[in-house]
Formats: sequence, structure tokens, C-alpha cells
Amino acid sequence: MTPLTLTATSKGGRRTAWVPTLVLILGALYCLIPIAWVVVAATKDRSELFSTFTFAPGSGFFQNLSDLTAYRDGIFWRWMANSAFYAGLGALLSAAVSAAGGYALGRYSFRGREAIFKMILAGVLVPSIVLAVPQYLLLSKLGMADSYWSMLLPSILSPYGVYLVRIYAAASVPAELMEAARMDGASEWRIFSRIAVPMMMPGLITVFLFQFVGIWNNFLLPFVMLADDEKFPITLGLYTLLAQGASQPALYTLVITGCLLAILPLIGLFLVIQRFWSLDLMSGSVKA
Repeated sequence: MTPLTLTATSKGGRRTAWVPTLVLILGALYCLIPIAWVVVAATKDRSELFSTFTFAPGSGFFQNLSDLTAYRDGIFWRWMANSAFYAGLGALLSAAVSAAGGYALGRYSFRGREAIFKMILAGVLVPSIVLAVPQYLLLSKLGMADSYWSMLLPSILSPYGVYLVRIYAAASVPAELMEAARMDGASEWRIFSRIAVPMMMPGLITVFLFQFVGIWNNFLLPFVMLADDEKFPITLGLYTLLAQGASQPALYTLVITGCLLAILPLIGLFLVIQRFWSLDLMSGSVKA
């Protein structure tokens, strides 16, 4: 290839390099513009919100926050606490179950392992909306409908979490290290808890993050399971506020302010989790 051809090729590559960059920029704007509008709209009072549609900030954020806090004696913060409880405990239990199940499927050979794994893969493909009504009927028979258990139990087992940990365990936990630990007299529980879990930690953090976000944003399950608004998560609570806004337009500002506050924990969680991801990857490279 001559120098002239190389020059022409590099120029052609530079001409087309802006295409994926432009696509990424458009995708980022598509995701960020609604969030930016929520941030700006939360600062406007009712007159500013309905009179103009601009990205200029308003002057009513603190009044909106005060009204939201005062609404029904602060039930909004009860909804936030419920969401934190459902998402935090549910994601933690799901990560623990996924760790045990994925580790067993990835590092042990036993009869029926592949059949179980295929069933888990089938579970990944089933939309959660299909399971909501059967789960309600089962928990209703057990007397657990409209309870905290009706939100926690369906969230504990995550087929995708088990699948992810199974793949991660098979790749990150060496069989030689497990055999060496057995030769040193370590029990299977000790190998799992002291050796496998620290090595699988980035994968477990990923499972925790996915489950936390999924439970926090879940609307259908609490809509089916819960009747007492004292147990509502933030998604269902804001939905009830929005439904009441049809007859009371003043509630729309509370809904928008609540939406802004509802996404702040997720943003904080992503920032914290990103730090742990970096630490785990760095520690793994040092061990290697």
C-alpha cells in the first residue's frame, strides 16, 4: 500500500469517525433532556409551570418542597422510606441468593446442573409483568397480600442475577485455588465465604445495582400487591398524586418535585457503586 493510499484511508476514517460520536451525543441528549426538564420544572411554582415551557429555572423550589413535605403529614417521605426498604433489603437478599446459586452452578458438577441452568435462562426471558398476577394469587392464598412480604419475596430470586453470577464465578474463581483450600482443610462454606465471595464481588455489586434499580422503579408489582397507601413505594405514591392532580392541579408541582427527589438516591447509588467497581478491579489486577 502506497503512502498516498494510506493518507486517503486515514482521511476517509476521519470523515466517518464523527458518525458514532454524533449518535452517542444524540442518545445522551435523548436521555438527559427529560431529566433536565424535571430539574428545572421542580423549581417552578404552579403559575410558572403552566404559563411557559422554558428551561429557565423558577423561584418556587423550596415552597414546592415544603408543600410536598406537609402533604398528608409527610407521607411522601414514608413512600421514600418504603422504597429504600424494599429496594435495599430486596437487592441485598437477591445478591446473596444469586451468589449462592450462581457459585454452585458455576463451580460444582452435579446431576441436573445444566437442566437447572436452562430453566434459569428461561426465567430470564419471562417478562416480570406476566408473573405479577400469579404471584398475587399465591401470596393472597398465604395471607401475605398487602404486606411488606408481598413486595420482598418476589424480589429475592433474580434469574438474571443467578445467570450473571454463574458466568462470573466460572471465570473468576479458579478451580486450582479451591482445591488448594480443600487440601489445607477449609470447608466448602469457608471456601465460598472467604475466597469465592471476595473474588466475585464486582459481579455481586452489579447484581445488587440491577436489582436495586429494578425494585426502586417497579410499579406493577406494588400496584397489584398493595392497597394500604402507608406501604406504597415512591412509584405508586407519585402515581396516586398524579391521578389526584386531574381534579387538583396544584398537586402537579408536588409530583414533579417528588420525581426529582426520587431519582437522587439512584444517582447517589451509581456514584458510590462506581467507586467500589474501580476498587475491586484494581485489587484484582494487583492480585494477578
